[in-house]
Amino acid sequence: MNRRLALQRLSVLSALSAASLLPWGRAAFASRASTLHALPRTALVIGNSRYKDAPLKNPANDAAAITDHLKKLGFNVIAQLDGGKAVMENAIRGYGEQLARSKGVGLFYFAGHGLQVSWRNFLVPVDAALDRVDDIPRQTVDLAALLGGLGKAGNPMNIVVLDACRDNPFGGDLKSGKGLSQMDAPIGTLLAYATAPGNVASDGAGSNGLYTEQLLREIVTPEARIEDVFKRVRLAVRRASQGQQIPWESTSLEDDFYFLPPANLKKLSEEELARQFSEEASIWEKAQQAGQVATVEDYLKRYPSGRFSELAQVRLDLMLAKQGEKKVSVVNAAANPFTKGTGVIDLNYRVGDRYVFRSIDLLTKIEKKLVDTITELAEDRVIYNNGSLVTDLFGNTLVRPDGARFGPSQMFIGEYSLGKKWTTRYDVHFASGGQDVIEFDLKVVGRESVTVPAGTFDCFKVEARGWRLGTSQSNEFTIWVAPDKVNRFVATEVWWRRQGQIKRSERQELESYTRAG
Repeated sequence: MNRRLALQRLSVLSALSAASLLPWGRAAFASRASTLHALPRTALVIGNSRYKDAPLKNPANDAAAITDHLKKLGFNVIAQLDGGKAVMENAIRGYGEQLARSKGVGLFYFAGHGLQVSWRNFLVPVDAALDRVDDIPRQTVDLAALLGGLGKAGNPMNIVVLDACRDNPFGGDLKSGKGLSQMDAPIGTLLAYATAPGNVASDGAGSNGLYTEQLLREIVTPEARIEDVFKRVRLAVRRASQGQQIPWESTSLEDDFYFLPPANLKKLSEEELARQFSEEASIWEKAQQAGQVATVEDYLKRYPSGRFSELAQVRLDLMLAKQGEKKVSVVNAAANPFTKGTGVIDLNYRVGDRYVFRSIDLLTKIEKKLVDTITELAEDRVIYNNGSLVTDLFGNTLVRPDGARFGPSQMFIGEYSLGKKWTTRYDVHFASGGQDVIEFDLKVVGRESVTVPAGTFDCFKVEARGWRLGTSQSNEFTIWVAPDKVNRFVATEVWWRRQGQIKRSERQELESYTRAG
């Protein structure tokens, strides 16, 4: 065990008590999760295979298998196979009314043909006869109508799963977009697609579609949080399809949900939290050292939402790209009114790239300029000013000009979308010999136009709340990033508080950005 990791583990073991004092600590989440799992569970499952002109092999099988699994998981399931438009609409209406009465957890699953037109998504009944674009709104079911009905139901949580991204098989003058269009999940909803928006999914070579086959396997994993279930499905489908099908989710869930919850959702002790993190850090360190796809995959399977999972994901991307994988990605479009889009960082750094930031102390108003020029590139890090500043590929600090050294962190990540949440924990070793352990919970809360000296950028806004373990110091960050325009942050604001009192505050903003020729 290296000295850095050993010190980090000792510090975590002695310091975790601070986390339990915070209002956003795990005790509150455990309490809300317990309440959520006491609610009734209702599901509507639709599988359409018997299309007259474009039959599908697996949706009816998929729906039957999902129905069986959900019943075993405590859901009251309404199942509908090979329904026409009137049947589908009646089933959806009744489902919404039942959720409005029960105020429980809802799950809607659809397997079959789906189409997008003018950024709107439509689920296709088996009696649809589609020759022209005008036929689609009249003869299909608008996904927005389903989501609107769920909103009116007022139940606390909804899961919407669409294995409906198969290519448009209908003839005539029908011209629709490829796959389904990106939508941001409504409040209290997890929206899951079988593949990334703008792409198509496989109907499967076996008795189930590729996506549903993996979903059936993962939803029965004991004590797996819902986000982790879908992340494991995503990884498995990606690997099985060599990157040609990568599931996608949008979430606005605030509370944890488990298909098979732990026997006791109590808050973990400080020692248990420390032991869990120590184990995770050890597995991630071994994965980094091994430098193999299998070890990175193993980490992601164990910790889909781990404190190094975003770092692991970009490492996996780079490894698989070297092996020839040409993975699909979300099709973004600024004209789409139903989403804030997805921002993916540009990893094409160049020696000579120059970033100038203005730093402002918000309490004293003192300003200073920070000039960072890339002088060297390594496989997984970016070196500025001959080594005085070193970051990883996302922009997370590894070495600071004052000599401080940072453990792996993920304050900055590779892909941003509305509602995305993640965590990070890292250690800081100071040149003086001191050490801190820092933890943050982060969330993309919006997208907004931000003007800084370098110009105006359409940014994702990230809010981060954290603490310095073993002290009464809390930290609040706001970060604005435009990953497709500049591969470092556009602006940040940070507030350091101790016992509720502001001790320090700083804003940094991009003054200029020059790409090397």
